[in-house]
Amino acid sequence: MKKHRVSAALLAVCLVLSLALPAWAAPAAVYEGEVVRAVNALGIMVGDANGDMNLSGPVNRAEFITMAVKASPGGEQVGQAASSPYPDVSWKHWASGYVEAGVAAGLISGYSDGTFRPDSRINLAEGVTIVLRLLGYGPADFSGAYPTGQMAMYRSLKLDRGVTASAASEPLTRRDAMYLFYNLMTAETREGRPYLETLGHSLNSAGEIDLVALINRSMEGPVVARGDWQSAIPFPVQNAKVWREGKASLPSAIEELDVVYWNRGLNTLWAYSDRVTGTVQALEPSASDPTSVTVAGRTCPIETAAAAYALSDLGTYGLGDRVTLFLGRDGGVAAVAEAAADTADQIGLITAIENSAYPDGKGGVYTARTALLLATDGKSYRYEAPSGLKEGDLVQAQVSDTGKTVLKKLPAASLSGTVNAAGTKVGNTALAGDVEILDVSGSRGVRVHPGRLAGVSLSGSMVRYCSKNSAGEIDRLILSDVTGDMHQYGILTGWEGADVGEFSTYYTYELDFGGQTGRIAQSTTRYPVDKGPVRLKGTLQSPDGLNSLTSAGAGEVREGRFMAKGVSHTLSDSVVVYEYRNGAYYLSSLARAEEGDFTLTGWYDKADSEGGRLRVIVARDRA
Repeated sequence: MKKHRVSAALLAVCLVLSLALPAWAAPAAVYEGEVVRAVNALGIMVGDANGDMNLSGPVNRAEFITMAVKASPGGEQVGQAASSPYPDVSWKHWASGYVEAGVAAGLISGYSDGTFRPDSRINLAEGVTIVLRLLGYGPADFSGAYPTGQMAMYRSLKLDRGVTASAASEPLTRRDAMYLFYNLMTAETREGRPYLETLGHSLNSAGEIDLVALINRSMEGPVVARGDWQSAIPFPVQNAKVWREGKASLPSAIEELDVVYWNRGLNTLWAYSDRVTGTVQALEPSASDPTSVTVAGRTCPIETAAAAYALSDLGTYGLGDRVTLFLGRDGGVAAVAEAAADTADQIGLITAIENSAYPDGKGGVYTARTALLLATDGKSYRYEAPSGLKEGDLVQAQVSDTGKTVLKKLPAASLSGTVNAAGTKVGNTALAGDVEILDVSGSRGVRVHPGRLAGVSLSGSMVRYCSKNSAGEIDRLILSDVTGDMHQYGILTGWEGADVGEFSTYYTYELDFGGQTGRIAQSTTRYPVDKGPVRLKGTLQSPDGLNSLTSAGAGEVREGRFMAKGVSHTLSDSVVVYEYRNGAYYLSSLARAEEGDFTLTGWYDKADSEGGRLRVIVARDRA
């Protein structure tokens, strides 16, 4: 099975779990969830069918050597022993293969009476010795009576963090074993490299375990949820934890044709339902051996052998065929199917019209007038554009009777009402659970989460399009510059005008957006602005408007809001903070502004109830 890079959805999950190694001076239990997930992801320790790790329970020799073998390179490939390695470890014993492998690797040995004693508890010195052997240390590396040297190195390598057993003869708990193997991953081997590297993983630049990368590289799949797909999962699906489209869910929520990944150590499934429907426009590097496919202007890597075969000249689909691509976590194609004639296609905003060249699969190219469509799902697509369409038009991609995708302008739609605090209704009309909302201005747009609109009153020209599903819920909504989140916010640092004739003046505006400077040059427009916080609509090269922001007055930041003159303003997620010193603005940070001895002045574009946010904070030294 192929391994994959983590997507934005998995990052969001893992960040909640706290990715950095803890400060070990703090109680270990505070960070235990991270330790559990790391050893789970590596397959060293797993819980029972209910996910219980039984960390307070004892650990015996059979269990510990199993963990040690699983923590070694290739340890996940160990199977049942072909013959009984010891009289008290039958070949039928659940750990027979691990006992045999552990002895063969020199990690452990039996007793002088010829037995292994798999059920005997393992003590700290024995566990430490096994872990040190994984690091490459043997008896010749220690002097003095056993286990004095081993225990000294155990502490010097910081293998003791989180381990509660202190005396060498003290039996280990499963929690002790878990921390011991977790610490092993960052300890240096006898050759001087982090042990985790021997397993094909790496530490981050700070020398810490990167949990996101670890889970990512330990992930298996994908499989498409169709037919007997559950048989491909190496654990019972009905007992698994499930994340679907980045949200905690249940196994029953996985739908047919979802693309599914799994991690057996975490007993977790990740399911994705992203799809692209349209005409196959390009196959790269060739139709005989494609590694990527372009459909509706989206170029997607081909992730599975089955999808590569289906799109090759040996398979079913080729250039010009209308297909649906089933995409996995990184946008890779996991499966391909013929597109149904009634497949719902994208609606959205045309952000550009261009002539595009596409490989024809025969060594040449073909050119087509193409519309770049920003759809309500937040993704961009390319479709052939009729001559009547232009940038800024709202369109729907529809399939004609001949199977060709055509773009048609969307009809106007009206909607009014206040979005409730939960972001689930507009007035009395419910928003669908999977509602797609796009806010547009000119030829720019941004996808909006329903919660972003909480408390906003929508009316008249604020809504350009809406549609409802069969349940009467709003499933797609296109707004007209309600949030302003597609614009740039920063500082106008200066402007000047120069006469170029009796009736003409050119203006130049110097701007700073989050530390990036730029200018609007040779503009014939005198925008109603002066130095200070501003909003730019459009781009520096093609501005649609430049306006000063409104001062909220001097105030303070409190729990994600700016309080000034008795009014509470919601901070933008991308609020920009500047320090003003000696007549100039310097990019700063919200943390510095809050902690320093500054007078803070906030600047907003619109009131919260109109969709606005506090966009800029200027900090001035009180002195």
